[in-house]
Amino acid sequence: MSNEIKYSKNELDDICEECKKEKKSVSQNLIMYGYKICESCRLSKTIFPI
Repeated sequence: MSNEIKYSKNELDDICEECKKEKKSVSQNLIMYGYKICESCRLSKTIFPI
């Protein structure tokens, strides 16, 4: 048996979990950091980590 990770269609869409907008950076951040957030939400969480 292979140890493949399987994702559903909902997990691979480009919709940010914070602002609910569709942006291309969401899938890039999912691969790089493991979070489904866009670049602007990631930046705001870095500056204001509340």
